[in-house]
Amino acid sequence: MKTIVIIGGGITGLTAAYTLQKLMLSERLDCRIVLAEAGDTLGGKIHTVHDDGFIMETGADSIVSRKTNVAPFLEELGLQDEVVYNATGRSFLYVDGRLKPIPEDAVFGIPLSIESLAKSELVSAEGKVEALKDFYTPNETFTKDDSVGRFLKAFLGEELVDKQIAPVLSGVYSGDLNDLTIASTLPYLLDYKNEYGSIIKGLSENQAKFKGTGHKKFISFRGGLSMLVDVLEQRLTHVEVRKRLRAERIARSGERRYRIGFSDGSEIEADAVVVSTMHTAAQSLFRSKELDQEFDRLKTSSLISVYIGFDVPDEELRWDGTGFITSTDSSLRCNACTWTSRKWEHTSPSRRLLVRLFYKSSSPHYSMLAQLTEAQLLEAALQDVWSAIGLEARPVVSAVTKWEHAMPNYSLGHHEIVRALEKKLQEQYPGVLLAGCSYYGVGIPDCIANGEAVARKVIDLL
Repeated sequence: MKTIVIIGGGITGLTAAYTLQKLMLSERLDCRIVLAEAGDTLGGKIHTVHDDGFIMETGADSIVSRKTNVAPFLEELGLQDEVVYNATGRSFLYVDGRLKPIPEDAVFGIPLSIESLAKSELVSAEGKVEALKDFYTPNETFTKDDSVGRFLKAFLGEELVDKQIAPVLSGVYSGDLNDLTIASTLPYLLDYKNEYGSIIKGLSENQAKFKGTGHKKFISFRGGLSMLVDVLEQRLTHVEVRKRLRAERIARSGERRYRIGFSDGSEIEADAVVVSTMHTAAQSLFRSKELDQEFDRLKTSSLISVYIGFDVPDEELRWDGTGFITSTDSSLRCNACTWTSRKWEHTSPSRRLLVRLFYKSSSPHYSMLAQLTEAQLLEAALQDVWSAIGLEARPVVSAVTKWEHAMPNYSLGHHEIVRALEKKLQEQYPGVLLAGCSYYGVGIPDCIANGEAVARKVIDLL
């Protein structure tokens, strides 16, 4: 019998365990599969809280619907009838002390037409003229390993990027756009530039890929995202799921076997190991100076999430939108605010107002905010709500969550670092595979795809 140990019970580890079980049963393999999770619950950054009729996602809040691997996976799990989509509505940018709409005819703030550019309230006339160089300036030097920030500024100009695109993209990808590669963010933009001669024209010609589902760009479930985790856990009938069990070391045990030591003093010998934790936790398992050289080059950022539920009708929010992002020179301390009850109707069946504020480590305020208690963070968030939308009501529910060094940053050279890490790991620990958002994609669909792929690799290795 072969033993496979999966360390980390986030969505990647869960999907890997589920896929391994499926392959084991279909191919009649003699395997023991163990999933070890340090925490009390599975799901990693997926965790749904129910309180006083509100549904709050303290980590990830949705799944991108356009990823082609999502629908078949949900159907296989029987979740297709539980799916809910985001509601329609505009997004805003808080700048100059008020909310200004982000053009609807745009992708990540990048206009899809000259008309969309012309109507923007966020960019000056000079900035709009500068952005037109996208139509007549060819790409002669940029590759997908270059900075996405410098790429966009080269063709769309400093002002459009700084005032309209960067705030939106920074809401999706943590970190400075100048430090993020095209490959790890929006690789198709370079393809469009090369094929159509213009980023704007390329997006326009392919807008069906981004707008094909209308405003239904994101998926959740009636009972919250944790339904996905719960169903996966229920399906692991041939997997030993062990919670509150922290892996502390991985050591060689013979030529192709490994001994995993755990926090309770127990050990498991395995023929293959999948390490699907954050890279910071993975690094401590190996105690290898050679691997440390690569692990140390991977970057993370931090995030504080604050949910606030009010006993106020959602309709009192006078803007027809789903939330706002703040500009870099904003007087607010939050980076963004989602009007959750407006964007996701299932989160407040009684139609009371629910909002979520995000505070990122990229903000100049973060070091101060990180020292505050949960009660103090709630008061800081309430002040931002008052300043932005003029609401002075007190909350009936709240949920404050700190994600310290838990958000991967795919900075310049990320893919080269991962390849070097894989090579060294293969040399020192053949049969041990890395998985998860630290390396192969941060969205839930990417994590699902990575979990499935690493499971197939394990079967091939064995």
